[in-house]
Amino acid sequence: MSASLSLIALSGLPGAGKSTVAAALAHDAAAVVVSVDPIEDAMHRAGLMPTHETGLAAYLVAEVVARESLTLGHTVVVDAANYVEQARQMWRDLAQECAAELRWVEVVCSDETLHRQRLAARDRGFDASLEPSWECVRARRADTAPWSAADQDLLVRIDTARPLDAQLEQLTRFTPK
Repeated sequence: MSASLSLIALSGLPGAGKSTVAAALAHDAAAVVVSVDPIEDAMHRAGLMPTHETGLAAYLVAEVVARESLTLGHTVVVDAANYVEQARQMWRDLAQECAAELRWVEVVCSDETLHRQRLAARDRGFDASLEPSWECVRARRADTAPWSAADQDLLVRIDTARPLDAQLEQLTRFTPK
């Protein structure tokens, strides 16, 4: 695999700080960010109801955009929850197909009070998608698939309760250049 072509897929609960980490990482690596949530919001604005199928379709659109960016030689940072095995396998397959080095960044917020505050204050400017409740976040946590043994070597956990510069230092040591 070419070390210059990388697919960095984020994973984590809503409000944990994935988008902030993705933006900082993309800036540092001059990468393209492909974010699932704005795609899903656009689908809702187009009149599609929020369903499992709409969520899956948003991931598939993100996959197409990521593939095009990788094909053009860009490093890609995927900003998505990626909490189910089906989503994770999609990124594994794409990395293999495009001969890109895959890295996983699990974004967590170890301070529950801070996590709840972030979620309550969050306004991403989406027109048609509602922000999830804390109860939804707790349910998502319970439904999150464990990481496979193979993924463990490709995974770094970033705690967004820590200062952003400490997070970026940890990412710099982990992600390919």
